[in-house]
Amino acid sequence: MRSGKKESWRRLLLFLSFILLLSGCGKGSGNGEREELDFTVASEAEIPPELGSIIEEKKQAEFKLTYSDGDSLYLAVGLGRKETGGYSMSVKALYLQDGTICLETSSSGPEKDEEAIPAPSCPYLVVKLPYREEPVVFL
Repeated sequence: MRSGKKESWRRLLLFLSFILLLSGCGKGSGNGEREELDFTVASEAEIPPELGSIIEEKKQAEFKLTYSDGDSLYLAVGLGRKETGGYSMSVKALYLQDGTICLETSSSGPEKDEEAIPAPSCPYLVVKLPYREEPVVFL
């Protein structure tokens, strides 16, 4: 019974730590300074082969992942399988706040009056920035 209480406390502490981590990326509500980070949106040719393989495995479902090759940090976000083409993704913001890297993305689908491309698609976005050790939160 005693180990059950310890496990409950561990879960509670883990949950509270997670909540504190997420609160570090409040959209302007955090107390810490917000430092915009320099980045590029990586083209398919710029994505390391290992990361490309991981994305290929995961792209049928929504995903958010980080990858590092030692020199660069890659942040990848995928929308999952869509029945048509015409979807796009963009970076709304990438910043450091309260010791956490925060990535905010947006996506859009085909316009209502636009003819959708009938082939299925799996849209995703990969952001590349100089290597950093801070934790990442996807907003």
